[in-house]
Amino acid sequence: MPVDILIGAQWGDEGKGRFTDLLAADMAIVGRYSGGDNAGHTVTIGTEIFKLHLIPSGIIHEGVVCLIGGGTVVNPAVLLREMAGLAERGISVSPDRLKLSRKAHLITPAHIALDKAKEAARGESAIGTTLRGIGPAYTDKAARVGLRAGLLADPEGLAEAIFAHVEAHNQTLTQIYGVDPLDPTAVAADFASYAQQLAPHLVDEAVLLHEALAQGQPILAEGAQGTLLDLDHGTYPFVTSSHPTAAGALVGLGIGPRHVGRVIGVAKVFTSRVGSGPFPCELTGETAVRLRGTGENPWDEYGTTTGRPRRVGWLDLVVLHHAVRVNSLTELVLTKLDVLSGLEEIPVCVAYEMDGQTTTYLPPDQAQLSRCRPVYETLPGWAEDVTQARALAELPANARRYIEFISETLQTPVSYVSVGPARNQVVTVRNDL
Repeated sequence: MPVDILIGAQWGDEGKGRFTDLLAADMAIVGRYSGGDNAGHTVTIGTEIFKLHLIPSGIIHEGVVCLIGGGTVVNPAVLLREMAGLAERGISVSPDRLKLSRKAHLITPAHIALDKAKEAARGESAIGTTLRGIGPAYTDKAARVGLRAGLLADPEGLAEAIFAHVEAHNQTLTQIYGVDPLDPTAVAADFASYAQQLAPHLVDEAVLLHEALAQGQPILAEGAQGTLLDLDHGTYPFVTSSHPTAAGALVGLGIGPRHVGRVIGVAKVFTSRVGSGPFPCELTGETAVRLRGTGENPWDEYGTTTGRPRRVGWLDLVVLHHAVRVNSLTELVLTKLDVLSGLEEIPVCVAYEMDGQTTTYLPPDQAQLSRCRPVYETLPGWAEDVTQARALAELPANARRYIEFISETLQTPVSYVSVGPARNQVVTVRNDL
């Protein structure tokens, strides 16, 4: 059986969690391959809402093994809180169900302090990070001074590494940013406690995954964030510090490309993003409020992790063209079709105008992207409620045309469309993919 990869095709927050949950029913292993607790995946089952940050969304399914892969960065305190919250709700997070790669890197209070200090120092040029230490942890990883999760099985080595780590970062915190130093003894004591609880979950992911592949077991790689936040292929520098694209799944889980089956891109039927950076299709005013929601509902456009209101705009097919190309998407999943019900007309960005020229390619530089203006094609909307639809034929004709237009323009089939937040509010467009 191949490895299927599910990624975000926009700036994140596309609804990957609920489709990981849907696909996980047929999987043996679900693995997160990048990012940290800056991600937020929401799964709605009946009246219960699960908000996950580090643990793969497949955890809701009994019998599915969930792996936090080597390409991730992990705050042990956050992971343990998330595990405790799931356990309280009857979801097993025992070592036989939840695995942590020994290659994953640890986030410490020093990383979080650095993140906050650096973002404050940027002032008006702030990137808009989640202030959770993600960037500094990946910086340490690239500088080859990071702390890997395997240290959690080595109490003496962990204590020594934590002391050296905190003392080194204290110099930066105090001498460059003028903030108070951290107490290495206190940090080491906390990590000793984390180690006792997490050491049983450690695994060599190469052994786990390749034994599963040899046995023909299906695996799903769950992405975090989105294509436009990729460190190399996103809207740099307003990006995350890892690789949410499909290639990141191979590196983050230690799997070669010959094992890949489907590459599924998840996209909203409009566009949103959190944080700073160019956003050609951004809307303000009443239309933006309508797309965003008020924040009263868990599915409104407010960050699962940060609670920040998301910036919103019409669907941007230039962005999705880019996602199709850099990820080699085999199919698309569209979310939040129900939000568009009631609109008489729906503009869709099909190209950019920049410096008098028209392009359907995403400019590689943020200075160029800042000069882009959307070129819209307007499609007719629909008045009908779509939340009860479960088959394509049950959708209004104009809603079907909207889906077809996206698929035809991108030359990529659409497999599913969500029409509400609940687990079963999904329309199957094609089941032969």
